[in-house]
Amino acid sequence: MKYRNAAKLFPALLAITLFFALHATSWSNPERQRLRLSSQHLSKPLECSGFYFDTDKGRIALPVKLNTKAKGKRLEWLAKTQDGRSASILVIPEGDNFSIRLSAQPADGILKWGFHIDSGRDEYFTGLMERVVDGPQQASWAPGLNEAMNLRGQKVEMLVKPTTSVYAPFYVSSRGYGLFIKTDWPGIYDFGATVPDQVGIEFEGPALDLKIYTAAQPVAIIKAHALDAGPPFLPPKWAYRPWRWRDEHTHRATYYDGTPVNGPFNSEMMEDVLMMRAYGIPCGVYWIDRPWGPGRIGYDDFEIDPKRLPNFAASVKWLNSHQMQMVLWIASFFQGQMQKEALEKGYTLPGQKPSIQNYPLADLSNPAAKTYWQSGVEKLLKLGVAGFKLDRGEEQIPDGGPFKRFDGKSIRENRNPYVAMFAQTVAEVARKYRGEDFVAMPRGAYTGSSPYAVFWGGDIGGTQWGLRASIIAVQRAAVMGYPNWGSDTCGYNEQTLDQDMCARWLAFSCFTPIMEVGPTRNVAFWNLPREPKYDSDLIAVWRLYARLHDRLADYSYAQAQEAARTGLPIVRPLFMADPKAPAAWSNWWTYLYGRDLLVSPVWEKDKRIQEVYLPSGSRWRDAWRPEKVYKGGRSIKVKAELHQIPLFIREGSGIDSGDLNQEWQESMEIAAKRPGLKALETEVVNWFKKHQK
Repeated sequence: MKYRNAAKLFPALLAITLFFALHATSWSNPERQRLRLSSQHLSKPLECSGFYFDTDKGRIALPVKLNTKAKGKRLEWLAKTQDGRSASILVIPEGDNFSIRLSAQPADGILKWGFHIDSGRDEYFTGLMERVVDGPQQASWAPGLNEAMNLRGQKVEMLVKPTTSVYAPFYVSSRGYGLFIKTDWPGIYDFGATVPDQVGIEFEGPALDLKIYTAAQPVAIIKAHALDAGPPFLPPKWAYRPWRWRDEHTHRATYYDGTPVNGPFNSEMMEDVLMMRAYGIPCGVYWIDRPWGPGRIGYDDFEIDPKRLPNFAASVKWLNSHQMQMVLWIASFFQGQMQKEALEKGYTLPGQKPSIQNYPLADLSNPAAKTYWQSGVEKLLKLGVAGFKLDRGEEQIPDGGPFKRFDGKSIRENRNPYVAMFAQTVAEVARKYRGEDFVAMPRGAYTGSSPYAVFWGGDIGGTQWGLRASIIAVQRAAVMGYPNWGSDTCGYNEQTLDQDMCARWLAFSCFTPIMEVGPTRNVAFWNLPREPKYDSDLIAVWRLYARLHDRLADYSYAQAQEAARTGLPIVRPLFMADPKAPAAWSNWWTYLYGRDLLVSPVWEKDKRIQEVYLPSGSRWRDAWRPEKVYKGGRSIKVKAELHQIPLFIREGSGIDSGDLNQEWQESMEIAAKRPGLKALETEVVNWFKKHQK
């Protein structure tokens, strides 16, 4: 796939024309007007056509005969529609870009707007969602799936769905443009699925605003959109260290090996921390998922359950003494006494039906409801909690009927931006107590989320196909303006925890900004629910890549600073670096991590040879075979044993990955010896005795 530079056919950088053609269209009337947008960066003009809006009485196509008004750089076409409205297409050139507004007066009764953009048969589109394909999330990791980064041939509903839920109404095309629909209302994109040479776009709402970017390189389009939608949040440096979590923590009488628990904190948390320290596995963040409180689902009133998490405040300080931060699960609904009061005061989202999960959701457009919900989060911040996993923000959100939220907006319009409001609500209260030293990590995102949070990829299937989907998701998230992303390593509560899949996923997670290892079915690699239960190979792989990820924390943070400043993502699909090379578009499993590291995660079981495309303009050193240096601009095949991710370092970058082969041998030797938890626990007991007063 070639990213074509503009032919020098246009004397001005931008041009706008309107012409008429008598062509049949599957979307509107037989006669259609075409809005032609020209730029020096486009190989041929974009033709936008078939403009229409829908009412409850049917579809209204904008008439062919339009009157044009020009004022400065503003060009506006005005028309009377068949239902008596005054319709407008307003186009405002902005440098190399165009802002466009579709509207009609009166706007009452308008349900949605739509139009088309012409498309080449080999045109490549990506963005919109972290899912590989739309529909049930499991479809994105269905065995045998061929779809990858390219959305051509797909229809995508712009509606935030659980639980792989990172979305943005923005895509970039290999033709030299990107399109950002600037609305919270749901919509539909049709990338040649209905008509092969058309992109069909349709969004609900009384008017439609959009921005079309053009640039010589796709990276410039992606950066511009990220800043328009952001700029992205810059988390503290500790967020780029390895994370560890389990889905449910139980306080047990013995550790995994039968050693009695005498320590003062939750047994599974102590087991994780002590075992990781014994192996030399670094950890910067320890995350406790729900349940951690009292009540039916372990989330009442933002209170800590002392039976499950004894001496919680002291345990946070103990983690801090080992340079670890505590992160807790939260959701935007009320439980316990807070639920009763919220319902009485009308603090909840209208239109939501009572349910076992996710009820009742806070109406975050209501300042009083928002403050009341934040008062619960404040309890946790006062205990030293440094961050939050924001769950369920896209689940069971009411979006039908005549209901309106507190600020008067329709709950249908509320559906997509609710996840962004959730992130903003948490960021606001966290800043009150911690300044910028916090992390909010939702699984759901829409335009407006990026300035407040980092993200993780939801409840992903723990199979090789789930790993494949995650390799695509981190790159899609980067394109959409979400540079900080991670996945549930080995999948969400996968039953088998296959060694091949887990080893490959650990290596992949090393080269995502957020490396979170878990939930691994609430166990660890030393007590797996299959043979070998004590998997020294996976412990060694975890150690190898956690240590490498930790060494790269300064590098990752520097890339994150650039992302916050310029919009350039940390993970970069190859077409961002070498858009003229067809392999940079087709080799989707290889990407840049920052400017200077090239990685090619292996996702297929038993695969030991990987094809890697090396971007042109640089020389690349093989991190596993440092004596081998390759000139960029070509594809190579490299060996990739189970513990090896193909990794290349840009010559002259100054990055030292360390001797990975030697570290692997050390990791194998260390993992082969089971640590003695009785002796390790003594440190915790002594620390608690010293600090409990």
